[in-house]
Amino acid sequence: MTAQTLAAFRSPASRLIRALPVVGRVIREVEREIDTVYYLIVIALTALILAIQVWGLPALVLSAIAFVPVMFVFLIWVTLP
Repeated sequence: MTAQTLAAFRSPASRLIRALPVVGRVIREVEREIDTVYYLIVIALTALILAIQVWGLPALVLSAIAFVPVMFVFLIWVTLP
């Protein structure tokens, strides 16, 4: 399949997200080379550590609260038969 054929199957929401400047570029880079995910994980952890160094406990608490829905989805996914 060509890129034009795949573009025809994308939903309008997917095309809208890919049109965003930063997010769309990151998605295209991950599609092109999967190793980019590891770089994104390192960047996210570095940003979290720097936020904790600057703002302390509130940054740690807010990041933990933001991670709660992710853990709920993960736990539901793991328990599915």
